[in-house]
Amino acid sequence: NHHCFAVTNEQQAMDQQKKNKQFILEYITAMSGRVKTREILEKYNADAGLIGNILLKEEIFPQYEVVIQEMIAEGDRVVVLAKFKGIHKGEWLGMKPTHKEVSYNFAVGYEVRDRKIVNSWLVADNLALVDQLKGRVPKT
Repeated sequence: NHHCFAVTNEQQAMDQQKKNKQFILEYITAMSGRVKTREILEKYNADAGLIGNILLKEEIFPQYEVVIQEMIAEGDRVVVLAKFKGIHKGEWLGMKPTHKEVSYNFAVGYEVRDRKIVNSWLVADNLALVDQLKGRVPKT
C-alpha cells in the first residue's frame, strides 16, 4: 500500500510540473510579439518586480518577442532558456533609441502557485545587447 501511495504522489507531482510548464508557455505566448500591459501581466503574475521589469523592457523594446529554446520543470519551479528579440525604440542606459533589431539569450526561472508566477529570477546576456546597440558585434 505504501508503494501505491508513493506512485500516486509522484504522478501528481509530474502532472503539476506539466501544468506549470503549460501555464508558462501560455504566459509567454500571450506576451511575445504583443503589447505588454499591466492588465495582461497581472493575469499571470503576482511578482511585482517581474511586472515592473517587463513594463520597462516594453517601453525600450516595444512588442519584443521571447522565443523559447528549452523549458524545464521541477516542483513548483519552471526554468526557461530563451532568446529575446526586439527593436530598440526607447532610451536605455543613457543610449538614445537606435532602432536596431537586437537579440540575445537569457534564462528565467519562475516559481508558480495556483496559476500565478509568485517569484522569479533572470540572467541575461546584457553585454551582447550593449555590443549590438553600439554596433560592435552581429546579433546572436
